[in-house]
Amino acid sequence: MSAQPPLAMAAALVPPIDVYLQPGEYFVGGAGYRLHTLLGSCVSITLWHPGRRVGAMSHFLLAARPRPSGTALDGRYGDEAVELMRRDLLRLRVPPQECEARLFGGGNMLPAGSFAYACDIGRRNGEAARRLLRRHGIEIRSEHLFGNGHRRIVFTVGTGDVWVRHTPYPAPEA
Repeated sequence: MSAQPPLAMAAALVPPIDVYLQPGEYFVGGAGYRLHTLLGSCVSITLWHPGRRVGAMSHFLLAARPRPSGTALDGRYGDEAVELMRRDLLRLRVPPQECEARLFGGGNMLPAGSFAYACDIGRRNGEAARRLLRRHGIEIRSEHLFGNGHRRIVFTVGTGDVWVRHTPYPAPEA
């Protein structure tokens, strides 16, 4: 008769559940999840509590909006996405200020010289994410922000590991 593997070893044998976030979505969950998203000028914030092995991830499009009183929170906006993640973490009895944060995205997706390039939405999103986390007392452990092109992000909640693949677009030919 063989001995049963320890619980941690048995958990490692179960593949994580993959969740793919679209723009405006967020997710909060435990160690059994692996979260994915693809970013351009949007920003993703990951929050991870190492002791509890609980994490959160957002994919927001714009830093903020004027929100009329009584309007539901919307994950498309950075300030609201952070609040939604904070609320869900607190429901799980995870203090958000004990989480480690990582920031990704904020890329410039438009060519130099265009009006939208001058607005630099990606930079505004990334800077807003930094301010939001500081305001809530959440430490930023690392970031991969700005530049041009897109990023593919994979966050394994069980370990807190985040993988990023940045694909810049080629420089214009002279």
